[in-house]
Amino acid sequence: MPNTVPYEVIAAPYKVYVAPVGTAFPAIDAAPAVEWTLVGSSGDLNYDDATGVIVEHRQTTVPWRALGDAGSRKIFRTEEDLIVKLKLVDITLEQYAHALNANAVTENPGERVIGLSRGFDVDTRALLIRATVSPYQAVGNLQYEIPVAAQIGSPTVTKKKGEPEGLDLEWMALVDPDASTEDARFGNLRAADDTAT
Repeated sequence: MPNTVPYEVIAAPYKVYVAPVGTAFPAIDAAPAVEWTLVGSSGDLNYDDATGVIVEHRQTTVPWRALGDAGSRKIFRTEEDLIVKLKLVDITLEQYAHALNANAVTENPGERVIGLSRGFDVDTRALLIRATVSPYQAVGNLQYEIPVAAQIGSPTVTKKKGEPEGLDLEWMALVDPDASTEDARFGNLRAADDTAT
């Protein structure tokens, strides 16, 4: 999708991919390797338009006030989270597995089956969220690279006449113990820029 001036104003669909933790992220101009599985049988064509793909930078802060001042003089961050959300309108069992701890889909003659229990262990995955636009140039990609995340949503599948069934997925980034810098503990945001040196 070509981008137009002003490049930094973006309204584009994003695609979400998952892979085993430790999978290398693709270069900004390369297609994701085979290890990266597209969320949605048809990618963003299976994401609810009203919801979109949401990347939320949550935080909890606590202000400190001095006895002799009515205003806050310092603030402390006590918690932070990186959350990714989308509504997946795809009820194939292979896609339903994203909501069910990546449970395996088995094939029997004439049917496919997935177990509905998630158990105590929480499956973790790497996440890649990519759009085919850049805030710096006409052609290029923008991608979030999240090395470790867990699907923490509690999807409710509503079966209603005239409305497609969907799964509200919500991934929480976990701290990457192998992060190269302190500010990359939840991963990186990368944008194509041919003028960068």
